[in-house]
Amino acid sequence: MTAYAIANLRPTATVAEDVFVYMETIQSTLDPFDGRFLVHGATLEVREGTWPNALVIVAFPDMTAARAWYDSPAYQSLIPLRTDHIEGDLVLVEGVGEGYDPASTAAALRAQAA
Repeated sequence: MTAYAIANLRPTATVAEDVFVYMETIQSTLDPFDGRFLVHGATLEVREGTWPNALVIVAFPDMTAARAWYDSPAYQSLIPLRTDHIEGDLVLVEGVGEGYDPASTAAALRAQAA
C-alpha cells in the first residue's frame, strides 16, 4: 500500500544556502527507496481555513520504504540543512487501499460510538 511523507513547512522570507543544498540533494536520498515527489513548491488554493505554509508530499511504494528512507544515513545527514532554517512538521502515513469506502469507516466508527 502506498505511503506518503507529508511536510507542512513554514519557510522564512530568505532562503539559506543550506536549504538549496538540501533541495539539490534530497532526490538522491529518495531514489534507493523509490520515493518521488507528488507536491513540491506548488501554489496552494486554500478553500477552507488558512494555510500560510508550504506543502510537500512524497510517495513511496509502502510504509517500509518510507521509514527506511527517513531513517537512512543519507537522509539523516540532510535533515539539519532543512530544520536549522525552516520550521515545520513531517509525518509518514500509509494511504488507503484500492476500493476504499469511507462509508464503511463511518459505519465502524458509529458502531464504536454506540
